[in-house]
Amino acid sequence: MQDGGFGEDFRMPELRVPRIGGGIVRGVVLIILALVIVFTGFYTIGPEEIGVVLRFGAFTRTTGPGLHFKIPFWVEMVEKVPVQRQLKEEFGFRTLSAGVRSQYATRGYEGESHMLTGDLNGAVVEWVVQFRVVDAYKYLFRVRNVRSTFRSMSEAVMRRVVGDRTVNEVLTVGRQEIADLVEQDLQDLCDQYETGIKVEQVVLQDVNPPDPVKPSFNEVNQAQQERERLINQAQSEYNKVIPRASGEAQQTIQQAEGYALDRVNRARGDSARFVELFEAYQQAPEVTRKRIYLETMREVLPRVASKTVVDEELGGVLPLLNLETGGRRSSGSDQ
Repeated sequence: MQDGGFGEDFRMPELRVPRIGGGIVRGVVLIILALVIVFTGFYTIGPEEIGVVLRFGAFTRTTGPGLHFKIPFWVEMVEKVPVQRQLKEEFGFRTLSAGVRSQYATRGYEGESHMLTGDLNGAVVEWVVQFRVVDAYKYLFRVRNVRSTFRSMSEAVMRRVVGDRTVNEVLTVGRQEIADLVEQDLQDLCDQYETGIKVEQVVLQDVNPPDPVKPSFNEVNQAQQERERLINQAQSEYNKVIPRASGEAQQTIQQAEGYALDRVNRARGDSARFVELFEAYQQAPEVTRKRIYLETMREVLPRVASKTVVDEELGGVLPLLNLETGGRRSSGSDQ
């Protein structure tokens, strides 16, 4: 064959395909089958999970944590359900990063958090529902799209409970009551739908008035706090003044009662003494008269600065007294 500049004796080399023996092919096939069996037949369940085995899409059994075997070649499939892990659903916000200073995003989720209260006021309610899966079979097969259904139920229950209360209850004193009631009603609804979910806790993360009316709400809250402060201050003054006045009044009454009792007892004692003295006088008039005279002199004479004793039987010329000295000394005294 002539081809350009190549000579007539040039020939293309023949390509020879090596022949593979039947044993090698069978070995490769067996290895592939073994790998397929290993990768599609064995599976591992984590410590917080439970495995739900499906055969051609139908429920067969459940398996616990550890290494297990199932029919390979995708005849049986395994759904892993975290039954020991606490899950959560966030409403009105999403957690971007959790840590010492967690970051949250609220933009785009206003439709979940904006609610209407019972007195036709608006409120922004952000909350978290913490739950666990207690029945893996119900969780997978009783309700389609169970997580989406659970979110819809949580939002419906929260809107109903908030709609039955005033805005002041939602923002202040009624938050814990709302959370407890939502938890109870949501659990009843989950049991009715057979979702296999147990509600652990409902936490109201943040409750605020809408941004356009937030300044007005803050002014109202400040006015209410000022009113409460003044009421408490007045109550404190009342508790301080009224008991003291009551104590002083009670003290005055007790003093008056004591004084009255003392006067009555003294009067009764004087009356009894006079009666006894009169009875003694009737029995011995002279002796009693003399005793009374002596007792009276014993009380009077010590008070006299100068004393002059004159004999009642004295006769004749009246003795002259030193009027300058004696008169001054005896002035104001009785003779």
